[in-house]
Amino acid sequence: MIRDIVIYPDKRLKQKSSKIIDFNEELHCLLDDMYETMVAKNGVGLAAIQIAEPVQALIINIPIEEQDGAQPKENTLEIINPQFLEIKGKTKYQEGCLSVPGYYEDVERAKYVKIKYQDRFGNEHILEDDDFLAIAIQHECDHLMGKLFIEKLSILKRKKFEKEWKKKMQKK
Repeated sequence: MIRDIVIYPDKRLKQKSSKIIDFNEELHCLLDDMYETMVAKNGVGLAAIQIAEPVQALIINIPIEEQDGAQPKENTLEIINPQFLEIKGKTKYQEGCLSVPGYYEDVERAKYVKIKYQDRFGNEHILEDDDFLAIAIQHECDHLMGKLFIEKLSILKRKKFEKEWKKKMQKK
């Protein structure tokens, strides 16, 4: 089922997500809904809080360029209760967010991440990356902590964003 995306400045986006304890059918349905919603909205990742579910669940599915940007469900990375084990280096990447539609800006992030997480069945995994996946993981994990990528912008860029965003929202 495709769900509504929570849009900035909705206060729910500031909420910290709770750890998942039950790896049951309810969680599986949530993850399936998240995938359908993310694909329908042309996203690469989605945190549960973005569909008003304040739990530590996120998904990432990087489009396959060789297949016209396809995002097959079996390629979806489902990350439950993530914990950073290692973060190194620095890089900049232009980010966007389904909760801040139509806005993109360069954000500084760690180049390399290593995380421990659980899958939909509660099995533990370790994942490390120093490419786009590392950026996506950091972006989605920020959501679980009640943070948005726009909070990483310089004061000047943030003020410009707020001004443009206010105008955009008034037109709706």
